[in-house]
Parts: sequence; structure tokens; C-alpha cells
Amino acid sequence: MNKTALIIGYGSIGKKHAKLLKKFKNISKIYILTKQNCGNFNRVKSISEINKIDPDYILICSRTSDHFKHLSYLEKNLKNKIILVEKPLFENFKNFHVHNNKVFVGYNLRYHPVINFIKNYVKNKKIFSINVRCHSYLPNWRKNISYARSNSAKKIYGGGTLLELSHEIDYIQWIFKKIKKLNHVKIKKISNLKIDTEDCVSIIGKTNFADFIIDLNYFSLYLQRLVIINGNNFTLKGDLMDNSVEIFKKNKKKVIKFKIDKNYTYNLQHKSLLSNNYKNSCNYIQGTQLMLLIDKIRKFKN
Repeated sequence: MNKTALIIGYGSIGKKHAKLLKKFKNISKIYILTKQNCGNFNRVKSISEINKIDPDYILICSRTSDHFKHLSYLEKNLKNKIILVEKPLFENFKNFHVHNNKVFVGYNLRYHPVINFIKNYVKNKKIFSINVRCHSYLPNWRKNISYARSNSAKKIYGGGTLLELSHEIDYIQWIFKKIKKLNHVKIKKISNLKIDTEDCVSIIGKTNFADFIIDLNYFSLYLQRLVIINGNNFTLKGDLMDNSVEIFKKNKKKVIKFKIDKNYTYNLQHKSLLSNNYKNSCNYIQGTQLMLLIDKIRKFKN
């Protein structure tokens, strides 16, 4: 059955989703709620027009600071829709419940083959430590806009390393269950980037299964996205940029490579949601619990 899609917001991520959904055979029409020219897509000028369109699949790709406003409107005016809110869910925790629609949060790294391999591999294994690292360089994130003017650079719009790189916090909990203890938190702006948000975050704590360290930053010219797990008689290194897993056991080393393109996780996320397969998706309850944790991380005093 063909479906109608609506994308709220037409920034870099909104454009990406529009381009990807255009190739889905079961998407018959794509509407964009934006003030911009959106080419061959159907432009919606005001949020009140959404009721007439009655879309089946809705993506909230607006500024993080506008997510709550847009989700509140959809929940009040529509029923039985699938809604994907781009991560993070909100800029902070909201005591808001959804009843009329199925709402998910766009933590697409749950669909990455490296993350799925790790999730299956560590089952029933003794884990000693987890080290997660995401080092990136904000000025290279987007080609169509100066990084200093992007939403990622501005606190008022919900930018900052903690929210923008919260994928790592999400998948740690997805794989290793709830983060139950925080031992140390550092949230700072230390580089010369022209932003008014933090540019690095370090978190040390414990999940239900193991101790962990999360190291995130915006300013590194040596790009890394790694998960290193030390367990009983093994060490595993997952590389989300190289799409590989290395497993070390005493004198043996095994390397597993995955052949995927840069849109693989986004496409699989859409395909799963459109076919009502929610197994890997971050649902609304998980998204709100993550916002509670992020608020707790912000308030933590060493």
C-alpha cells in the first residue's frame, strides 16, 4: 500500500531524508513543511495544512528546540501515524505522553551492522569495560552552511556535543542496558570553534553489566567512532567509520568487514518503520528516558 510522507524542516537532515524517501516505491507523495524552495517536492507553508494532507509517515527534522512544539501539534491533531523525530528527541526532558500515534527517535546507529554484531556477540559474556569514542570536526559536518551558523553551534537551538553525539549514549544503553551510575562527567568548551555550546563531553560510569567511558568531541581532526570492549578472554574493537569488527583472543585476531554505504542505516530505519518492524527502533519511552539521563549528566557534580 502506498503511503504519503511529510517532512517537517528542510535543513541538511530533512534534505537527506527527502532524497532517500524519494527512492522508496511505497512512498507515493512527499510533502515538506518549510519556508524554503524544496524543488520538485510538495511544499507545505503552514503546520495547519497537515490535517488536510493526512500523511501516513511523518519526520520531524526541525531544530531540536522546535521538536516539542511540532510533536505536540501532531499528537493533538492526528491519530495512528508513524512519527520519526530526528535525534535528540528534545533539548531537555519533557513530561509529555503520546497516546494517539507511534513515535520513534532517529537513533539510526541501532541499524549499523557493527552495533548489531556487538549486541549479539556480548550476550551472556562477562564484560570488564566499555570504551566509546566519537571524535569529529564540526566545521566539516555540512557543506551548504557555515558551521558557526548551524543549529549544532547554538545552545538556543539545542546544539552541543552532548545532544548531537548522543547516539553513543543511546547504543550503550541499548546493548548493555541502563546506565545506573555516573562517576565522573566533564562538559566543556575548550577549543577555538566559534560556537556557544560545549565541544567535548567525557562520562565515566557503570551500566547494569560493566564500567564504561564515553569520550565525545566536536574539534578533532583525527576522526574516530569506536567501541572497544574488554571481556573475559576477549577484546573487541568496533569501528563505525571503517565498518569493521576486530576480535582479539590470546594469540588470535579475527577481522569482520561490512560493506555498507553512508545511507545504509537511514534506509534500513525507514524500511523497518514503514513495514511496522520496530525491533531496533528507539521508541518514545526510550527516547524520554534518554532525555532524563542527559539532564542528569548535565546536572552531575564531580
